[in-house]
Amino acid sequence: MKTSNHHSARHSASGRRLALRSVSGSHPRPASDLRIISGLYKGQRLRSPESALTHPMGAREKLALFNLLQPYLNHESKVLDLYAGSGALGIEALSRGASRVVFVEKSPRIAHLITENLAALNPAPENLPVPSPTPDQSLPARPSVQVFPEPVSTFCGRPEYLSYFDIILADPPYDNFHPEDFANISRILAEGGVFILSSPAKINPPEIPGLQQETTRTYAAARLTVYHR
Repeated sequence: MKTSNHHSARHSASGRRLALRSVSGSHPRPASDLRIISGLYKGQRLRSPESALTHPMGAREKLALFNLLQPYLNHESKVLDLYAGSGALGIEALSRGASRVVFVEKSPRIAHLITENLAALNPAPENLPVPSPTPDQSLPARPSVQVFPEPVSTFCGRPEYLSYFDIILADPPYDNFHPEDFANISRILAEGGVFILSSPAKINPPEIPGLQQETTRTYAAARLTVYHR
């Protein structure tokens, strides 16, 4: 989920609403279009801000992202959702079993909406049963969530999250894309962790200090790139 200063395309020639990149002069997708794809919360709806500031990731791209993520996501995963918008990506990860999800969204108003979306989940994250441990594993904790209304660069400097996250997801605004924002991503990614970046397809995947690019794939105007530490 990304923030942007431009409006999204209103609809396709067939009249169906699509999650397109910004096109001036139209309106954002309605909140009813945001649904959780799979897992515990499958089918539950998420609210999105009624403004042109947020652009939900397209359903095809979102499905592709979580297909790429499937080998890495489990009940011990600590996930970070950057440029979180409505929180759709992080909540999808939570629905699929992540043990902890942290959301970073610089707009306080939109960050508050993430909190509202989390509160509306049924069952609430804090009421989920503790998963049964597999052999040779300690008992995992209940899923936990936290929302930070601050810029990505500020959060990446937090010392308490040094080498902490197993998975980092970033879906920044395409019309305000700054690869330098990811300069310190490696410091908060755990050894062996994965970083998945959504970026414009027309731009080559950026080099990320301290990370190795594993694969990159394009979906219409979008590019998904997987990095490892």
